[in-house]
Amino acid sequence: MKIGCPTEIKAQEFRVGVTPAAAAEAVAHGHEVLIQSGAGIGAGFEDADYEAHGARIVGTAKEIFDAADMVVKVKEPQAAERKMLREGQILFTYLHLAPDPEQTRDLIDSGATCIAYETVTDDRGGLPLLAPMSEVAGKLAPQMGAWTLQKANGGRGVLMGGVPGVMPARVVVIGGGVVGTQAARIASGMGARVSVLDRSLPRLRQLDDMFRGEFETVYSSKANLEMLVREADMVIGAVLIPGAAAPKLVTREMLADMKPGAALVDVAIDQGGCFETSKATTHQDPVYEVDGIMHYCVANMPGAVARTSTLALGNATLPFMLALADKGWQQACADDENLLNGLNENLLNGLNVHAGKLTYYAVGKALGLDVTSPQKIVREG
Repeated sequence: MKIGCPTEIKAQEFRVGVTPAAAAEAVAHGHEVLIQSGAGIGAGFEDADYEAHGARIVGTAKEIFDAADMVVKVKEPQAAERKMLREGQILFTYLHLAPDPEQTRDLIDSGATCIAYETVTDDRGGLPLLAPMSEVAGKLAPQMGAWTLQKANGGRGVLMGGVPGVMPARVVVIGGGVVGTQAARIASGMGARVSVLDRSLPRLRQLDDMFRGEFETVYSSKANLEMLVREADMVIGAVLIPGAAAPKLVTREMLADMKPGAALVDVAIDQGGCFETSKATTHQDPVYEVDGIMHYCVANMPGAVARTSTLALGNATLPFMLALADKGWQQACADDENLLNGLNENLLNGLNVHAGKLTYYAVGKALGLDVTSPQKIVREG
């Protein structure tokens, strides 16, 4: 198979879909790897690093899309890239389709087979290709929130750890999953007073046991959420419904009761955001203000630490990329339930679009589109 990796073109996106080490593995499996010139520079990889591992460097994204049987990326294909996709081609990348009807329609129209990193599951129902970026984003969130809180950036002028005689920042993390756990760890390590909200009591017990009371755990009722948001200097949104649009947990009305200059950091923005007033921003222009509250809603947060993120993502995606290349998408999905599961909103799968059909239930539900059973797709091809 010809595996192609273009340069990412989303604003301020420095990651790359294939590392030199992953290219070496694919070449060892008998595949041809095409890398767009300069694709790895933002993550610290030169063209020569890829060539040394057997990859071939090409000049343009068009050459990649024209030649590749499978295109491996990081971020969802932008409009110009979607026009270059073709019937029968595999696209393997983050897609985040639920809040993006335009992209969904373009991918359906392309006829390509599109497998989304964020909905591939593991044997325990986890999200192995989302987890490393969730870890990165979770650890970044308090760092970015602390920057947003600085007065020069429009914030309250509050130091995360305070100083003797002055209270530390009050940080509220909504969601106790991978993102929320890492965010709470870092915020607590910065000296902030941290509360984590979640609806799962077993998860709250687990967090309490793991971190020995390092931060507070609170059941996420409406009343508790409103109370803690009102008291917060920083709120980190870390809520995930895999593949589906994020619920809007912090409403615009709630902003009126918040402290002026407080910071909202929406890590769920790729799935539409969990604050009603969220809209996607970029690293170039990351913060905006609504009703006196500062919003940090960068849609590709891990891109800020591109080398760490690329290496972490590459470690996770490599086995799946090789399975797709070695077997083809149809056999790989048939053999691996982690790439394909049942048509049920409680079960996850990686196959989102194939040959003009949407195959992921949560996306269809979010966008009001018909969904075809992925098992039927695999059986019929």
